[in-house]
Amino acid sequence: MTTAEGELGAATLRRLRESRGWSWADLARVLRDTARTLGMASPSNLPVASIQRTVARWESPTDRTKPGDRYQYLLARIYAKTPTGSWALGPDSDFTTLLDALRHFGTSPQRIDRLVDSTTHARTAPSPTPARPTEDLIDHLAVTVVNLNHQVGSIPFVRLQLQLAPVLNTCRKLLAQPSPTTELLTTATNAYALAARLAFETRDDETAMALYQDAEATAARLPDHSHLAAVRTSHTMVTLHATNNPTTALPLARAATHDAHRGPSHAIRARAHAIHAEVQARAGNATAAATALDRAWKTVEQLSTDDPFAAFNADRVSGFEGLCALYSGQAHRANDLLTRSLTSLTGPRDAVQRGIGTTDLALARLGLGDVTACVAHLHEAVDITANTGGRVTAQRIRRARGHLRPWRTEAFVAELDDHIHDTLIGR
Repeated sequence: MTTAEGELGAATLRRLRESRGWSWADLARVLRDTARTLGMASPSNLPVASIQRTVARWESPTDRTKPGDRYQYLLARIYAKTPTGSWALGPDSDFTTLLDALRHFGTSPQRIDRLVDSTTHARTAPSPTPARPTEDLIDHLAVTVVNLNHQVGSIPFVRLQLQLAPVLNTCRKLLAQPSPTTELLTTATNAYALAARLAFETRDDETAMALYQDAEATAARLPDHSHLAAVRTSHTMVTLHATNNPTTALPLARAATHDAHRGPSHAIRARAHAIHAEVQARAGNATAAATALDRAWKTVEQLSTDDPFAAFNADRVSGFEGLCALYSGQAHRANDLLTRSLTSLTGPRDAVQRGIGTTDLALARLGLGDVTACVAHLHEAVDITANTGGRVTAQRIRRARGHLRPWRTEAFVAELDDHIHDTLIGR
């Protein structure tokens, strides 16, 4: 984005706002209200004055601040409708003018396409929830949650949040009615848990924790405790990576293993033990980590093909064991186990985990003295993260880059830094 392009983008946003007769504060209120309607915690929980300052920065000819992903989607929803509330996405509409402004700010064609797709999807979305839930409605909600979950890693997290928001709102309304069915409770649990994960990925940790509490409260109403354990395993990992404090995550990990053994799923039991092992390894408790890993392996051997959580299997346990080996200084073992685990992560839904595993493998190779292989894996992880937006992978890349300080004057480290900046920071 050149200075002239930035100024043109800022002027276009200002012209759009003024064409509606809005002040900065007016647009800030509309942004906040739209976020609340869509069920987005941020910026719906921000004061108008804070959002107003953000709007002012967009329109400043010198600031060169462009709307971030979340605000781009909100602006698209706002300007996709005329002042009278009717949809208008065609030529000469405010919506196309907004897209022009975002292009001036340097927004990529791919992101513009996603904005168009998301807004078009919203325009054709079904009508609000009926007074009483029907089996068809709950089935539709369940399928939507599953489909969105499968798109993690291939669709921007903000877009998934927007598509999940109406499902979440509908689940909340249905749960307020008497005697919710098991199917509704299961769907709502999955929706809350996915929303929590997406909030974490978009760096809204406070909302993520609140949504995990909602997910756990809903799952606790189900007779199968495997669902509660599944939520708590996810809650554990998000807490671990949001706080970088194993001590904070350890009680959740223990609670997850307890709940897992109250349910029938061996896959969830194995996952709970594996996550418990990682938390213990990060806390420096090698013996406790080894014990938890042993339990994970013994449990995964009992895995049946009809287990609804069977996506967690021996290859996934290998990844956890490889990470634990990495923390205990066993580079050779970590390399073998992580390599095995990565070969199984081939699906689109595995992309985020593949990025995490690749950075762990990079450190294992560094531990073996192979700096060249380490850097090559980090380049691969950077590319994966650019596509997925995975927060944990970005954290791991930063950690791995810290281990390369002894080679900071080498050209290959400078090339890696340029790749990180150009792909993850400067884009």
